[in-house]
Amino acid sequence: MRINSLVYCEGLFGESDGKIANGLVRYSEKYEILGIIDSTKAGMDSGEHLDGAKNNIPVFKNTKEALQSLNVKPKCFIIGLALTEAYLPLDLIEATKEAMKYGMDIVNGLPVFLKDNNELTENAKKYNVEIYDIRKPKSLTELKLFTGKIDTVEVPVVAIFGLDCAIGKRTTCMEVLQELKSNNINAVFVATGQTGVLQGAKYGVPIDVINSQYVAGEIESAVVAAFENEDPDVILIEGQSSLSHPAYLSSYGIIKGAMPDAFIVQYAPKRKIRADFPLLKVPSLESEIKLIEYIAKKPVIGITINHENMSKLEIDKAIKDCEKKFHIPTTDVLKYGSKKITDEILKIFPDLSKNTAS
Repeated sequence: MRINSLVYCEGLFGESDGKIANGLVRYSEKYEILGIIDSTKAGMDSGEHLDGAKNNIPVFKNTKEALQSLNVKPKCFIIGLALTEAYLPLDLIEATKEAMKYGMDIVNGLPVFLKDNNELTENAKKYNVEIYDIRKPKSLTELKLFTGKIDTVEVPVVAIFGLDCAIGKRTTCMEVLQELKSNNINAVFVATGQTGVLQGAKYGVPIDVINSQYVAGEIESAVVAAFENEDPDVILIEGQSSLSHPAYLSSYGIIKGAMPDAFIVQYAPKRKIRADFPLLKVPSLESEIKLIEYIAKKPVIGITINHENMSKLEIDKAIKDCEKKFHIPTTDVLKYGSKKITDEILKIFPDLSKNTAS
């Protein structure tokens, strides 16, 4: 049974830094999302604001309004922001304290841990609620080094990479996962970020807070566990940031730890500057594909479009242009579905077709 929850995303719902809330609204196996807290979009339907289709998950001005409107009391208050700051904003602290007062456990996906804040831990004790810092890494003694056991994985591993942070890699991953499952393919998802973990991924870990020496080993361990426990036909693993991003090493760890057999690349044609890095330009799609294939020695087999700030005509032109230039299937999974991509996966790995529904 999913856990009834509110998601706090003040001022950022639908934006790249609201990606945790965005992801939970679209997919969540662990939490039943009752509403979003964002006073700047209060009164809206979250699905209509996010994807143009109603999902009956309302956006509220604040927690008090949400509790007055809902027939079900939320068990959890999820921090749905993906901030880069190394501190907790005051408004977030106040909203968290208010949620505690109403008896909600706090689920935090930020890299700043709420349990390190004395005021919040004292309030948690006062109101008898729990704080879950889901990005807090295990101790060094619990972390795993790379072993080479990834070579025992005998099914295809497909990674969804991209040109930037918060560009839709995980969303594409989930769309492809669902399409494969609808075709009777036992596809398993391995998460590498906090949103995937919050959505209920059985395998994976937020890798950006792990000591770099153990990143490849933790990814390897997750992929191997998924293979050994689930008897999958294919494993999908989400990328983090981009391979070319100078600020992050996550993509290298994913390549080393998961050793993907193929890649899908998420591309936002209108994004020219990297998210949260105003001095860094987004590289060309061609250069990113070349870099991935050079480092991984495996092919990019599909391109998926992030349609931010694009009209339908622009989306369709981008799809046509990419297919003409790179000769691989291209689609916008939120507009047109992921069948092009899954068909290519079945073509590249023909043994999977044996399991498809007739």
